[in-house]
Amino acid sequence: MFKGTALLAATAAILLAAPAAHAQWGPGWGGPGWSGGRGWSGGRGSMLDSPRRDSRSSRDSREGQVEVSRFVSTDPAAAAELGKGPVSVESESGQGSWVDAGTRRTFEAAIVDALVGAGYDTLHPDVPQPQTATLRISRQVLAPAEEKRSPVSGTAAMEVGTYGQSYGLGINVDLTKPRTALLSTRLDARIVEKESGKVLWEGYATIATREGDDKWNDTMIATKLAGVLFDEFPKADAIAVPGTGREG
Repeated sequence: MFKGTALLAATAAILLAAPAAHAQWGPGWGGPGWSGGRGWSGGRGSMLDSPRRDSRSSRDSREGQVEVSRFVSTDPAAAAELGKGPVSVESESGQGSWVDAGTRRTFEAAIVDALVGAGYDTLHPDVPQPQTATLRISRQVLAPAEEKRSPVSGTAAMEVGTYGQSYGLGINVDLTKPRTALLSTRLDARIVEKESGKVLWEGYATIATREGDDKWNDTMIATKLAGVLFDEFPKADAIAVPGTGREG
């Protein structure tokens, strides 16, 4: 009788203590749960962590940058003929990095406008053209296009504690598009005296832009490079050895 009574008392004590024990905060993966501490709503033990935006590589510092270099003939008499009279415009073609005929025409139009602003006559193609502006336009890849990646990525972890399991999930959300290739467009221009073949003036300008960027289509690039190249024409950055493009 005594042993039976003791066993019943012990069993009752365990049953009464069990609800209280289960109602306590479990140590779990993230510490306090249920109604206390950070629990489900935050911290290491949260069911779903707030999405984190994972930005791609920072903007390339070369984007939109323009470089220009211009040279003028060492012959003062030849240089004095610059910026006056009729002039014709033509562009050269080639293999490899040279652009197609349609793109060349876009640059030719931009150069014609720049030459008019510099004082040349481009409106009378039937009259003799004592000078010719010859163009070369080329492109090369400075940085390849970024590879496509999944817009959502994350990690998950589970920990078993004294009072059950804790589950954590971290998510990275990247809604940015992969960057297209970074291209360098170079415009070379040379003004030659037809009769003598002397190079009176020459220069080049380059710009780095993203492939397919609406802000930098061929017309905008051509206008930008032509404008920079013939800014304050016939201003030059150095005296050049005629026909070489090198400083004298």
